Order: sequence, then structure tokens, then C-alpha cells
Amino acid sequence: MDKNKKRHPIGRYFLNQALAIDQLINVMGGGDPDETVSSRVGKIERKHNGKIPWYRPLPRFLAWALDKIDKDHCKEAIEEDEGENAVFQ
Repeated sequence: MDKNKKRHPIGRYFLNQALAIDQLINVMGGGDPDETVSSRVGKIERKHNGKIPWYRPLPRFLAWALDKIDKDHCKEAIEEDEGENAVFQ
């Protein structure tokens, strides 16, 4: 993340902490330890042509909530090179 390098060290510290928590939550849900929840939800959204099915309520809620904060957040957060080590897709 190039814009992270321009941040004040304290800002970088807290951003790195948030990223670590994000990845931990993803791992606890059976995801790849190097992938964020946003990336995982974005891939689910893409797989279902932009509409997460009703039987996936947590990813559906996360996509909705994050979209309210940052439009297309999950779609833009997709990490193509991550996800291979997920336990559950």
C-alpha cells in the first residue's frame, strides 16, 4: 500500500494493527491467513455476479456495511494472489 508509506509512523502503526485484526478475523472464519475479510467477501460477491445469496448472511451484511462506508470497498479490496490456503471458500 503506497499511501501507507506517506503516513505518520503512529498512523501506520494503527493501520497495520487494523490489517492484522482483519486478517485474524478472516483466519478464524476459515480463510487464508494472508487475505483480508474484504477481499474474501469481494470474491464471493464476484462469484455471484455482484449479489451475495441470502444463505450467506454474514458476507452479505459485511459487503452492505462496508459499501456504506466506502463504495465498492470489497470489489476493490480483492487480492487475486491470496486465498489459496483457505480452509473454507
